[in-house]
Amino acid sequence: MGVSELVGSPVSDASGRQIGTAEDLVARFAEEGYPPVTGVVVTNGGASSFVPTQRLASLGPGSIVTTVDRQQLGPFERRPGEVLLRRDVLGRQLIHIDSNHRARLVHAGEIDLAEMDGWWRVAGVDAVRRGWLPWRRRADVDHSAFVDWTSLDAFMRHVPTSRLRLRSRRLAQLHPGEIADLVESASPSEGQEIIEALGEDKALEADVFEELDQEHRLEMLANRSDVEVANLLSRMEPDDAVDLLSDIDQSRRQSVLAAMTPEQEKRLRKLLDYNPNTAGGLMSPRFVCLPPTTTAAAALEILRRDELTADLLDTIFTCPALDRPPDTDGRVEGSRGVDTSGVGLAGSVRIRDLLRADPGALLSELADPDPPSVTTSADVPEIALTMADYNLVSLAVVDQHGHLSGVVTVDDLLDHLIPQGWRRRAEALGD
Repeated sequence: MGVSELVGSPVSDASGRQIGTAEDLVARFAEEGYPPVTGVVVTNGGASSFVPTQRLASLGPGSIVTTVDRQQLGPFERRPGEVLLRRDVLGRQLIHIDSNHRARLVHAGEIDLAEMDGWWRVAGVDAVRRGWLPWRRRADVDHSAFVDWTSLDAFMRHVPTSRLRLRSRRLAQLHPGEIADLVESASPSEGQEIIEALGEDKALEADVFEELDQEHRLEMLANRSDVEVANLLSRMEPDDAVDLLSDIDQSRRQSVLAAMTPEQEKRLRKLLDYNPNTAGGLMSPRFVCLPPTTTAAAALEILRRDELTADLLDTIFTCPALDRPPDTDGRVEGSRGVDTSGVGLAGSVRIRDLLRADPGALLSELADPDPPSVTTSADVPEIALTMADYNLVSLAVVDQHGHLSGVVTVDDLLDHLIPQGWRRRAEALGD
């Protein structure tokens, strides 16, 4: 039974006298399970009253019978946690996360109810394609489009009495790119609700911002203070933070930079000096550089403690200027943001080779003594051809003196090459 089949049905008392028309159904949403229908909103002469489920003798399309008369009905007022199924959910978008943790937006073309545990409950929705009229039951409705409610999340920001928000732990199961696709496919209000649902997981929020396109990044930042934007940028990878910073108006950019720590500000200002279409503009200044006398076992131990993302841990580099006992972690760049100026590039070691090496072998024995690299001024075609020629996942970037400045990873290169219109995945658009 569908909500749209019940809306507009006559409501009668026990004697068969019509006391109004069903305007909506009320449900109480919770974190888990199937929401119970707690009553029916009945309208008569412009006034709305409420019939609780316990006072319903029968509930069916075209006929709803109560056990009370009109005089016993009280006025309808929203109570905390209550949701109007027709007004708040029907015809709107919902997030569907399937058993394989794949996400897409679907439209609630119909809300299906079923009797469970002595209650009428929201069992799921019939998802419809864009362009179909909302909450209008089709005679030839395809029930294969039924989506179980427990795999759905409803946007509730527009509901004044709802205490429920999108479930952050469900969103956390998705890849940041999938969450970004949902934000881009949703309305501005829905997109903001998705970002807010990430809650205290600030690292995930930063990862999602790295995946958003320019338009949605700026949209999500519009109502944030300079300090909040600075904090967000500090959690993003430096190259992605610079991309976002470059999108912000020049007048605000300076205020955001001023809200950062001196080390963070220095790092981003340095990257802002590069043309965004060059290796300097695409590179991340975070990499692992160790003395050539470091053993394979010591290098692996350093990598275990390292905070760099996986795409930056494909290759480590050797730098002769560091041929001295390491201090805390033995590397140059990374989460601590140590300055790399003046550090020459002596070689590179793939992590796969490091894993296979004898624990006592020195990096100088394992390293490629003439690793491929490009200068900070190299353009995108040169970067792409070099990475393709050497089958690289990450590529060293050096300045005019041959000093190691950063690393371009294949994902950053692809992000730059893929047309913006191709970024959104079809699954997130709904069917």
